Amino acid sequence: MKRLLVSEIIYWIIALMSIFQIIQNWNFNKQKAYIFIFFAVVSVFMAFFRRYFRNKYSKNKPD
Repeated sequence: MKRLLVSEIIYWIIALMSIFQIIQNWNFNKQKAYIFIFFAVVSVFMAFFRRYFRNKYSKNKPD
C-alpha cells in the first residue's frame, strides 16, 4: 500500500519538475518545452490513475 502512495507522489514530483522546465524553456527553446509538456501531461494522468487504483485496492482489501 505504501508503494502505491510513493509512486503517486513520484509522478506528482515529475509533473512539477516538468512544469518548471516548461516555464524555463518557453522563450528560448520551444521544442524542448513541448517535450516537457508531454511529460507533465503523462505524469498527471499517471498520478490520477495510481490514485484511482490505490483507492480501489484499499476499499476491496479485507482488514
